[in-house]
Amino acid sequence: MALVSAARVEEVTVKSLVTGGVRSGKSFHAESLVVAEPHVTYIAPGREADPAADPSHAARVVEHQARRPSSWVTVESHGLADAVCAAEGAVIVDCVGDWVQWLIGELDGWDATREEWEPRFMQQVETVAEAVAARRDTVVLVTQEVGMGAVTDDWRARLFRDLLGFANQRLAMECDEVLLVVAGRVLRL
Repeated sequence: MALVSAARVEEVTVKSLVTGGVRSGKSFHAESLVVAEPHVTYIAPGREADPAADPSHAARVVEHQARRPSSWVTVESHGLADAVCAAEGAVIVDCVGDWVQWLIGELDGWDATREEWEPRFMQQVETVAEAVAARRDTVVLVTQEVGMGAVTDDWRARLFRDLLGFANQRLAMECDEVLLVVAGRVLRL
């Protein structure tokens, strides 16, 4: 009779950055990466949905909420690093781009010179990257890929694109995989 030893199987945790264009299917794919996890914290760090001011955005928020399992804990917080650190179980952040847009506004980036606030922006991104690196559970970050089109004449759009590009690169450094979603198809980068 052969002896079979029970080898300890360690859980594999993966940190993923899921990027893509608007309506590419990136959020749906990101959610599929954690749907089997026993505990999931869904962090929504963007602006609040205001149906009167922006009915389209409010409708998207409702669509995302309806798709999530009721067992998932939702945390709406602009304090992204703290929310990632405090989360229980697997973490999904949807969406880094929304957080970047909020953070630029919070730091008065739409009105002040970049020299006045950009170092604080970079430090916030670094703090989030450190929080992601410290997690021992699965982390899925959803973000937008905005740098593949024409260079716009709108300075605000360029500022957002540049800073989101920086944030995406920094967060990708802490991830095991980066996934690009195009037309619902996933490409592993």
